[in-house]
Amino acid sequence: MSSHQHSQRRGSGAMEQYFSATQKMEQEVMFPSLLRGVFPQQEGAAPAPGGHTDLYERYQLLKAIKPVVEKGLASVNDPMATVTDADTALDEGTDGNLEERLSHHVNGLQQVLTDLTKNTKALTRRYSQILEQINLSEDQSSS
Repeated sequence: MSSHQHSQRRGSGAMEQYFSATQKMEQEVMFPSLLRGVFPQQEGAAPAPGGHTDLYERYQLLKAIKPVVEKGLASVNDPMATVTDADTALDEGTDGNLEERLSHHVNGLQQVLTDLTKNTKALTRRYSQILEQINLSEDQSSS
């Protein structure tokens, strides 16, 4: 019993971290166009295959994903949606490995949320660095 409660809490933790990271990104990245032509740097990692997406495109993607995540989670929490699914599942007698399938999906979702959170935080950090560089060069040119 306690392990179920634990995994549930961990899931909401990943969700909260994702939403707070996304919120921070949306608040801080006032000029997304500064991210054009800037590519993600991963320490000690080769560039991702087809890694031609700059941070501006990644920012647009992260912003576009957010409502999808919110909508998906809302439908999970919608009792009407789950009731009908549960009824058809029971009719078909496919409840044998439901728990297994659910934990598989929950773990997958947590992994995705964790990756999204990392990407979002990294993008926000990079944006701050770009702003600092701009401010530094402005300070130097004015002196």
